[in-house]
Amino acid sequence: MAVPPLLLVAVAVAALSILVLVVFAFRRCRRRRQRHPLQAAAVAPTPVAVQDEDIDRPLLSENQSDHSRQNISFLGSSVGEPSKIQTNRSNTSPRSHAIADTGRIYPAECCVTQGETHVINVENDTSEEFQLGSTLRRTPPPKWPTPDQKHRRRVSGDDNHNGSVPLKDNTYHSRLDLEVIAGPSHGISCSRQSSRPSMLPITLGRVPPSDLVLKDSEVSGKHAQINWNGKTLKWELVDMGSLNGTFLNSQAVHHPSAGSRHWGEPAELAHGDIITLGTSSKLSVQILLQNQRVPAGVGMASDPMVARRSGKKLPMEDISFCQCPLQGVEHFGLFGIFDGHGGDGAAKAVSKILPEHLGYILSHPETKERVQSYSDASDVLRYAFTLTEDTIDHQYEGCTGTALLIWFDQNKDCFAQCANLGDSACVMSVNGKTIDMTEDHRVTSATERARIARTGQPLRDGEARLSGLNLARMFGDKFLKEQDPRFSSEPYVSQAVRITKACTAFAVIASDGLWDVISTKRAVQLVVEGKERRSSGDATSAAARVASRVLDEARSLRTKDNTSVIFVDFDVLRRDPCISPVD
Repeated sequence: MAVPPLLLVAVAVAALSILVLVVFAFRRCRRRRQRHPLQAAAVAPTPVAVQDEDIDRPLLSENQSDHSRQNISFLGSSVGEPSKIQTNRSNTSPRSHAIADTGRIYPAECCVTQGETHVINVENDTSEEFQLGSTLRRTPPPKWPTPDQKHRRRVSGDDNHNGSVPLKDNTYHSRLDLEVIAGPSHGISCSRQSSRPSMLPITLGRVPPSDLVLKDSEVSGKHAQINWNGKTLKWELVDMGSLNGTFLNSQAVHHPSAGSRHWGEPAELAHGDIITLGTSSKLSVQILLQNQRVPAGVGMASDPMVARRSGKKLPMEDISFCQCPLQGVEHFGLFGIFDGHGGDGAAKAVSKILPEHLGYILSHPETKERVQSYSDASDVLRYAFTLTEDTIDHQYEGCTGTALLIWFDQNKDCFAQCANLGDSACVMSVNGKTIDMTEDHRVTSATERARIARTGQPLRDGEARLSGLNLARMFGDKFLKEQDPRFSSEPYVSQAVRITKACTAFAVIASDGLWDVISTKRAVQLVVEGKERRSSGDATSAAARVASRVLDEARSLRTKDNTSVIFVDFDVLRRDPCISPVD
């Protein structure tokens, strides 16, 4: 008897359904086993809980009362201290450093005199040393940045492009001085400060209510405008749809469509720029950083320079710094130039953080007194550079650092000492003798190649770059330093130079844009010529003219890099009451 086809189909469907149910049940059972391990795993020995008292127990079975239970910490929590840092002693200078804090001296071994350099000799404070067998205290874990934050590429235009130290607009004040140097309104001027936004922007035009009124028929009623950009920390010029155009250093900045009356694109201004309205009215631009007062005898000048192929201005990555007196420290002053690469973020951060650390270290009476007594600040400079490097968090940006520290001792003699990383340099002239205060850290430098060879990974003949950089020492560039131990942030520190009242002395600090085209000997010669030619008048203006003269030489020799110059005239500075002791 033949089986009906429908019956066969029904049987097959039933069998398939049963098979599916069996597989489903098996997989569910397997999942339960994974979620609930067997009792064999459950009966594993339970770890003994570590109690707080066990952690606080001494490492060795000795009497705890014989040892100090205090934690070692740098930079105590006093009012006005700089950004807090966790410093690994293995990353500091080979010498031990002693920094005072709230009435005590941090531990340091006695340092011997090396050559002619007197190292600060600080007595040990055994109450702060970590003794064998002392209590191991549990400390909160450090707050390391997440991988995404740590290795994120930063762009200079970011709001927080300075890593863990955000910059604020009121940190870097700037003063803009405009003077009409050609045209019918020759001689009139206008000044504004970035710290007073209510007075901005500055309108340039032929009729009121323009802030600077130029009686020139070629100037439109509202011709151009200058404003302060709080994000880039730059002054910017914009054409307001003028009829006869606006030019910056002979380059048009107005809208390309003639007669369109559309506004142009903002153009960044720099110290020494020339603005032309129409064809005859020319204005000079003077920009002065006002984070601190520039004392008499100090001149500062800078220029981003122009790319030779495109004819456009290079992005400015130099930051010049002057603080006299050093904040919270009488009779000490600091001058510095920080040349950024990969952006200006690291340079801006270092120019803020390094003076904070130096000021904080020297604000302790014991440390300040030792520097003045021994006439040497080498350990203080090294320690401040180390703390600055530990504080900044710039993975893909870096900068050079050249800092000249000056101070007066009890005899009212002046001393100058320099620390540097990279190829920005400082040269001094004392009684006609030229003294190089810095060391060249370019990869092509003989001393730097010798240092790299000592790491066990010497450079090949003809090799002039490490990972694309021509520098081997710098602030920042943390990613490169993690990948290649030949990069370093250990500064070179010069010997202290004594300048008595009978000495004639000055210093020139400049970024590599100057040293690429002239020698230190030529720079000294330019200063001497400038001092001889300067007319009587305000000492600060006279010093600024000398700095501009040195800068002009680099411009005329067509340097291909940003150039910044600081000229320090000790002959005048010794008479400035803002830093020198009162007679």
